[in-house]
Formats: sequence, structure tokens, C-alpha cells
Amino acid sequence: MSGVSLQTALPWLLSISATVGIALLRVGLVFVVGYVAIRFARLGLQQLERVVFLTSDAKDQQSGTAHKRAATLTGILRTIALTAIWAVVIIESLQVVGLDIAPILAGAGILGLAVGFGAQNLVRDLISGFFIILEDHIRLGDVAVINGTGGQVETITFRTISLRDFSGVVHVFPNGGINTLSNMSKDWSAFVLDMGVAYREDTDRVVAVMQAVGEELRHDQELGSLMIEPIEVVGVENFADSAVTIRARIKTKPLEQWKVGREYRRRLKKAFDAQGIEIPFPHQTLCMGEASPPFKVEVVAGLGLQKV
Repeated sequence: MSGVSLQTALPWLLSISATVGIALLRVGLVFVVGYVAIRFARLGLQQLERVVFLTSDAKDQQSGTAHKRAATLTGILRTIALTAIWAVVIIESLQVVGLDIAPILAGAGILGLAVGFGAQNLVRDLISGFFIILEDHIRLGDVAVINGTGGQVETITFRTISLRDFSGVVHVFPNGGINTLSNMSKDWSAFVLDMGVAYREDTDRVVAVMQAVGEELRHDQELGSLMIEPIEVVGVENFADSAVTIRARIKTKPLEQWKVGREYRRRLKKAFDAQGIEIPFPHQTLCMGEASPPFKVEVVAGLGLQKV
């Protein structure tokens, strides 16, 4: 009986062993393909990080900002790629061993849909932050205006951007909620001045004085190096109620426009005073008609103010 049982069980054992061996071989092949895919993904992301670094500005390369931005971008892409590859490897391995993966895929789809609905704002913020960093719209240390609020950029993540204004208040903006973003220190900055002078002044003479002050500032040892180009006096910009407005612009290095602008205003005021150029200010003149002639006000001892 034992010999018959062994003869009967041997083919079954051999069949099971062959089936298990083939399944393990297929699973091993799937893992090998997954490993090769991961290696290619890592090499591709390394090349992408190198390209992003080389296409950045020389200033960012020296300061290390370009390396951080490239590492951040490739880091999130590496996480996405590895997650996708391992998910495919596990699903294919389960299918190879004969398991029905349809319920698993259905459950994963329902779970993903629920998470997508519940975290759609978070996903929107992450996607928007990825493209903001990828396209290099803004950097740490820049002065920017986001949704009408200005300040210096303190932190940039895939979810939020933080600005600190002049008063020290920190404003945090979700990347998905940013409607307008204005960078005031991208590559270069500019100081723009709308200078008002009296209507009786010769505008050509005023323009000449403004240009002379700009050239004097450009040859200053400390501030001259902050100016990228000579001052640009555009000319008459507007006729205001009590002044003729003349516009000028000075291109400066990033974040230096306020320092240069304050010194230019100081020197321009002194030059206008020396040249006798009037800077008007709003005032009102009261005219009395014949029906209401002017009157005097005198101080009478013991009686206070009296109308004469």
C-alpha cells in the first residue's frame, strides 16, 4: 500500500514542485525587470538633476540654491517613480502566482478615489508647488507680491510659500491658492521715481538736473556698483493738479533698488534746492467776495479773541 501511495503521490508532488518552481521563476523575473527599471529611473533622474543644475543661473550655482532646487525636484520624482514601479511589480507578482487581483485593483481604485476627493486641495497645492519650483518663478530671499501682499520669501515648499513683510508679519500662502505672483527681484530690480515740479519750471532743465544727479550717484564708490545701467529719465509723464510729473528709472542689482532710491532722492532734493527748482505741495487759497469782506482777529485783554 505504501508503494502504491508513493507512486500516486509522486506525480502530484512533481507537478506541484514544477508549478511552484515556474511561479517563483516568473516572480523572480518580474523582480529583476523591476530592479532594472528602478536602476534606469535613478540614472535618468540623476541626469535630470544635472541638467536642471547646469541650466540655472551662475549665482544660484555658487550659492547652492540651484542644487537644492534640483535635488528637491528629482527627490519627489524619484518617490513617485519608485512607488509606481513597486506597485506594478507587486501586482504582477500576485497575478503570476495565480491570485485574482481584480478585487485588489477595485479596492485600490475606490481608496484612491476617496483619498483624491478628501485631499484634492492638498494635491492641488503639491502640483502647483512642483511647477512653481520647476519653472523657477520665485526663490528664497526674493521680494515678491502674492495675491496683493508683499514681503521677503522665507520658505518655499511644495505646499506653501511664506512671506515676511516689513513689519515682521509672516504670511503663508497655499500654492494652489496663488492667483497672482509678482517677483520684484528677479535677475534685476528697478527704482522708479515720479518727480513733481512746479508748472513754471523748465522741464528740460529739470531733466538735465535729474540726469546729472544720477550720473553723480553712478560714480559713487559705494552705490555705483549697485547700479546696472545709467539713470533713464523718460520725460514728462503726467500733468497733475499742482505739478508736472517727470518719470525716471534706475536699474539696480536685485533688492538694492530701495537703498539706491533713498540716496538718489536725498541728493535730488539738495540739487533742486541749489538750482532753485520748486517742488510743489498741495495747498488751498481762500478767496473772499465783496459780500463777505475779510476781517481781522485781535486779542483783547480779558475778552479773548474779538472780531474787528
